[in-house]
Amino acid sequence: MRQAIEHGPSPWWAGFLLTSPLRRLVHDPHEILSPFVNEGMLVLEPGPGRGFFTLELARLVGPKGRVFTSELQTASVEGLKRRAQRAKLGDRIDARQASRFSLGIDDLAGAIDFAFLFAVAHEVADPERFFGEIVQALKPEALLLLVEPDGHVAIESFQGLTAAAVGSGLMVMTSGPSIDGSHVVLLRKSLCAGAVTVAARGRRG
Repeated sequence: MRQAIEHGPSPWWAGFLLTSPLRRLVHDPHEILSPFVNEGMLVLEPGPGRGFFTLELARLVGPKGRVFTSELQTASVEGLKRRAQRAKLGDRIDARQASRFSLGIDDLAGAIDFAFLFAVAHEVADPERFFGEIVQALKPEALLLLVEPDGHVAIESFQGLTAAAVGSGLMVMTSGPSIDGSHVVLLRKSLCAGAVTVAARGRRG
């Protein structure tokens, strides 16, 4: 199996910068996420770092919802858990440790209402496998919001990531909301996505 992380994740200490309150002046989590997340939803966020967006997701899903995260950096996982506990949101967040080969979400098959990927997909060496795992976790017709930094990810690379997502069983809905400094696309899981993903895995052997 190919290694899942190509360039490696951002160093754990970058999470302190990425969770700075000043970042809200550019990326307001509530403004970005509230159109897509309702109370009671099950939400998946791969690569959350220390949880800049995760805490807002937890507020939006409410006490009956759940946010599942999958993060490679152990220090970031622990940092996210601490921030969640301080915000009294720990019971709404399932912060998981990913490996270089898996997001560790096999138990979530067909359960997720919405997936949010912010500045993480470009780090993956095998986008088809990465998106395939996510698609398996999504409910039929669930939405996925894919966001990548336009100063770091060329439009051609973003188009390649979008193509990998489509090849894994997602359909492009719109270009997504306008987010400063970002490429954005909103996708939906197609009804036949399960068959597409299984077939793709079979071809890779």
